[in-house]
Amino acid sequence: MQIERYDGDREALLSLFALADDSAMQISRYIDEGEVLVAREGGEIVGHAQIIDTGDTGAFELKSIAVTQARQGEGLGRLLVAAAITRCRERGGQRLIVSTASCDIGNLRFYQLQGFRMSRIVRDAFGPSTGYPEGMLVDGIPLRDQVVFEYDLGAD
Repeated sequence: MQIERYDGDREALLSLFALADDSAMQISRYIDEGEVLVAREGGEIVGHAQIIDTGDTGAFELKSIAVTQARQGEGLGRLLVAAAITRCRERGGQRLIVSTASCDIGNLRFYQLQGFRMSRIVRDAFGPSTGYPEGMLVDGIPLRDQVVFEYDLGAD
């Protein structure tokens, strides 16, 4: 497995971005921002992580991360997060934020296992006004609120 910076056409990664975000409207707003790391195996891209500078000194955001469905559960997401942390530290980062839906139990668990800590809730972040279908369910729970996590890049 090789993780490297991706400088190609981001439209080629659209299927991965769509695995990470159910809103095409939101993806179109951020797909070209920041830098993207990809996980490759045998020349095939099997995952990505997008890092965006937030504009706050020393703060970066892990805006999008996904692993192809066929390769999920193999630890590739963990490797991509570790590579993103390393890259943010190289860039002088002090903290890395990531957000996910409060109803996505798997993501809540995943980010906490990677060392992220919950920092705040954004109520009603998901809905038609932000490009998400009305009444959408994740794990049987209505998609409404967003949980923002932070990782202290000075820790360890």
